[in-house]
Amino acid sequence: MAATEPIQPGNQTPENSHTEAQLISGTKIAADYRNELRVDVEQWVKAGHRRPHLVAILVGEDPASQKYVHNKMLAAKDVGIDSETLKLPATASEKEILAKIDELNKNPNVDGILVQLPVPQHVNERNVCNAVDPRKDVDGFHIINVGKMTLNMDTFVPATALGVIELLKRMNVDTKGKNVVICGRSKNVGLPMAMLLHSDHRNELPGMEATVVLCHRHTPPEELAYFAKRADIIISATGVVGLIKPEIVKPGAVVIDVGINRITTKEGKTKLVGDVDFEGVRKVAGFITPVPGGVGPMTVAMLMHNTYKAAVQLAKQEIYS
Repeated sequence: MAATEPIQPGNQTPENSHTEAQLISGTKIAADYRNELRVDVEQWVKAGHRRPHLVAILVGEDPASQKYVHNKMLAAKDVGIDSETLKLPATASEKEILAKIDELNKNPNVDGILVQLPVPQHVNERNVCNAVDPRKDVDGFHIINVGKMTLNMDTFVPATALGVIELLKRMNVDTKGKNVVICGRSKNVGLPMAMLLHSDHRNELPGMEATVVLCHRHTPPEELAYFAKRADIIISATGVVGLIKPEIVKPGAVVIDVGINRITTKEGKTKLVGDVDFEGVRKVAGFITPVPGGVGPMTVAMLMHNTYKAAVQLAKQEIYS
């Protein structure tokens, strides 16, 4: 999938100008990745190991969460990973949820555990994430895995952040010494992306050697524009429709849209859009991800990667313990 020569983002000149950015198809790249992972899983099984096993806990009836979990289960089946969804009512207490997690932690046939977020308001999200065995925490949300990530130690990286990094790698985007602006500072997306992009490549968890500016909801618009206009790569994960406008994008920049927003069109239909003014920005940027079909499929693919990784690591610990 990678190009022969590294892509130099933000290197647009009048001589190489164009009318439209090249589309980065997360759907295509995720499909390629899943094809490769399927081979790894089958080789793992042929070597005498059981299939990796992923369990999702879904609390409540939120339609978006139900759809996300359904897509994850389909992806697991596609790559040869056994999976199941445990559904709990929205009225389930935190104690009941923690008890279910503990049960899965102790189950030797379960490799990966994820609790679909958000959980109901009466449940402490941090307590739930920290209850998952770090060795089975395929979401990468446990405090131990977050700490390891900040120290560039080998660990489970949150799937969306890992998906963005994989997109950049597979598009052969040169990040070393490049200016990156990340809009959004969530602990599950913005923070891990910033950690991976800015850090040294010579570690257990290789970094991308970029210069990173992290913006957020309290960054004044004029300051965001100042930083964005100088960015070779812009990554937006805020949930703010139209935040990234063409006038703040550097010609030739790589624009990665992580936002997922549902809007109502003039015709009264529901439409999925990102944070980026897609039609406007694609006339300025060098490369751009669509919504849908961009980062979303990569998130699911990386969750499968983490599940397979957990299965392999757990098997090794059983052998050498």
